[in-house]
Amino acid sequence: MSTKEEHYRELKDFASGLGFSLFGVAPLPDLEELSFDLSPTTIRNLTTGIALGVQLSDGVLEDITDHPTRLYLHHYRQTNYFLDRNAWELARLIEEMGGTALAIAASQTIDWINQRGHLSHKEVARRAGLGWIGRNNLLVTPEYGSRIRLVTILTDLPLLPDHPLEKDCGDCRKCVELCPAGAIAEDPSEFDHIKCYNQLGQFKKGLNLGHYICGVCVKACNYIATEK
Repeated sequence: MSTKEEHYRELKDFASGLGFSLFGVAPLPDLEELSFDLSPTTIRNLTTGIALGVQLSDGVLEDITDHPTRLYLHHYRQTNYFLDRNAWELARLIEEMGGTALAIAASQTIDWINQRGHLSHKEVARRAGLGWIGRNNLLVTPEYGSRIRLVTILTDLPLLPDHPLEKDCGDCRKCVELCPAGAIAEDPSEFDHIKCYNQLGQFKKGLNLGHYICGVCVKACNYIATEK
């Protein structure tokens, strides 16, 4: 077993022990183009991304109808806390193994209209073979559909890379039919960020949530799991 394979196995096992549902590794030679608010000096040598995901609660999601619930908001926040806390634990292990690690916040939005954080977690996860970008503009996984949340660790530790999946949403259009904003189109590249953002604002104000959140398309996208 090579050093890359040993590192990969040790980190994946550790991540599983922390409670992560998904683990994958992606080379990121174009990291500067993928990041939106990270110093080029900081990330210069961090050309590998570790994509981590955790399954959301089906029980909480099933409580959603055509709008977000306070229960989902709480679950969303607690899931982000889990992701950030445990990504930090994994980053510490990487540093103990002799690498440099930078854990990127799971949900720290720097551009609300375009819904961008420091880095596209879903793009890193796509490259790491965890799933594909669906019509709902979210990562769709074979195991859980879009009922997941993601976090990323950037590192220079030598790791065996994974490979993207050659899959798509096929004939499924559940999210298109259920989206309260009408933001989802046939082609993922035509997702309307403005419509989505405006709808999130309406939910935030009208439901007194204090947060831009929806969850309708997340709930809708479980067909992969149900077709296994």
